[in-house]
Amino acid sequence: MTRADSESLTTGAQLLLACDPSGRFTGQYIRRDVAHAGDGQRHLAITVLLYDAQHRVLLQRRRHQLFDDVWDFTGATHVLHSPAGDETVEQATARCLDREYGLRDLVVRSYGAFEYFARDGPNCENEYCAVLVGEYTGEMRLNADVAYGVRWIHKTDFAHEVEQSPEMFSPWARAGIAVLRQGGFFNPDPRDLTTRDASEPQTRV
Repeated sequence: MTRADSESLTTGAQLLLACDPSGRFTGQYIRRDVAHAGDGQRHLAITVLLYDAQHRVLLQRRRHQLFDDVWDFTGATHVLHSPAGDETVEQATARCLDREYGLRDLVVRSYGAFEYFARDGPNCENEYCAVLVGEYTGEMRLNADVAYGVRWIHKTDFAHEVEQSPEMFSPWARAGIAVLRQGGFFNPDPRDLTTRDASEPQTRV
């Protein structure tokens, strides 16, 4: 799917990929508004976290109909379907970083995924969410339509804040941090892969 394909769809009419608890696509496409109504329907999503050479991570203060005005990873989005086909996790990540920050051509690494359910009033999030991490140092252009602001914070301070004040963060940020811990991200250097498979490929998005 091209960026033009995805942006041509209205938000509610976007088609998401339904999946089972292990993240396997069921073959069913569901409208975004339907996927989040009531108990929702499980669908594929991604969340991406950028860090810099000082071991700081970039957090976004989220502007959204669901879970508004909470701190989040750098970005998050759904894996979409369009007439051009189904996005991959990497393509969804690329679209997210481009739309929300004007960033392209970054290298990211998968840290795993998690399933979660979280209710927000009459609606919910019901997702199998992939976690991707990449290093970035440079300028960016925040899209004010998706966020109230951003901040850089040292990764250990980030972990401490989530532990001390979980209500300040999105449900998927709280779940995603456990995946990062398991993958060794909170080692002294996030590029230290001693607890992970050093041969695992990186992807440019």
